[in-house]
Amino acid sequence: MTVVTQPDVSVIIGAYEAMPYLVECLASVEAQTIDPARMEVIAVDDGSTDGTGEYLEEFAARAPMPVTVIRQENSGGPSGPRNVGLGKAAGRYVFFLDADDRLGAEALERMVAMADKNGTDVVLGKVEGINRIPPKSMWGKTLDRTDVFSSNIKFTLSAQKLFRRALLEKHGMRFDESLWTGEDALFTMEAYLRADGVSVVADYPCYYLVGREDGKHVTKTGSYTLRFDSARALMALIADMVPAGAKRDTLMIRPFLITLLPQFGPKFLTDGEEVRRHKFELAKPLMDAYWTPGVARRLKVHERLRLHLVAIQRPELLLDVVKFVKAKKQAAAVLEKRGTRLYLVYPHFRSKAAGIPDQVYLAEPREARAFEGYREAAANSFLRRALRKVRRMLPSGGFGAAAA
Repeated sequence: MTVVTQPDVSVIIGAYEAMPYLVECLASVEAQTIDPARMEVIAVDDGSTDGTGEYLEEFAARAPMPVTVIRQENSGGPSGPRNVGLGKAAGRYVFFLDADDRLGAEALERMVAMADKNGTDVVLGKVEGINRIPPKSMWGKTLDRTDVFSSNIKFTLSAQKLFRRALLEKHGMRFDESLWTGEDALFTMEAYLRADGVSVVADYPCYYLVGREDGKHVTKTGSYTLRFDSARALMALIADMVPAGAKRDTLMIRPFLITLLPQFGPKFLTDGEEVRRHKFELAKPLMDAYWTPGVARRLKVHERLRLHLVAIQRPELLLDVVKFVKAKKQAAAVLEKRGTRLYLVYPHFRSKAAGIPDQVYLAEPREARAFEGYREAAANSFLRRALRKVRRMLPSGGFGAAAA
């Protein structure tokens, strides 16, 4: 009699037009050091026409671990296939693997061990990029147990993490299929907030984020309105799950900084007047509901200034600031009496016509120290250049030769 045991981890792969990247993706699954008997693969072909489905079935026929292949009509996004896979998963944990990315050989073994050792519900494995820039700020050290408030994990909300399936089932968690982008941010943030602890594996590259040469990453496509939809959904989730105050402000940094602010960056300069107007209209209810002094205080001056101008609906002033920032000009500094306050003089500082409060330009201690360090380095560089220029003007032999 065969004893059927529960797999430790279900690897869920949603695949659409994934060739030839799928070949290396599945090879990385097959190369996992975890015992094949401890894992299963659930692959969902989302209506591909490039041989993706056929290759998945070939892999299933020869793979050392159980592989279930589901073929369906195209759903239009990653949420549908992930939800289908999640509905079929039997593992204690699930891991969502994109079909064009790869796993480090020890990834699943290390992440499952980390979750089991610490009883945590979510495990982040270090991400490295191949022709793509990965998130970086959360990989400073391996953490047995942390949470979304006391670490930088809020800046990686992609779905490529290990989740305890019991947590997802307890709360009926699924990906929002009404969102065309940012659906993974919503899912992962909810998991962070509901989790009994989060672990970080920072000493081993668990996941390789692969840049496709054909540019078919869903995060790179779609209109700007989808970004506002994503920001709106994430902000509403945070507000619903976290009471107003410092903790909520800490989390709100993520949608303001990563999702909303880029809409008012260099691209804003090339937007037409109608698009600029529409962006301000879309942003207004979000700024009214969620933009607080606590969020503003946690941002750099140029970030705070741009969002402040969005909040007070001043697009004409925003254009000046975006041009200044795009040109990478270094703002001058103004020290008040006794040097207790450092203001960075971006456009419209203390302009009566603009009427922007000084507080918007006030550098918080970390940014102030960074600015002072930059200014000191620039001054030293200027002195070194001046000294080299003087030496070139002197007779051969340097200062001593001139005096001889």
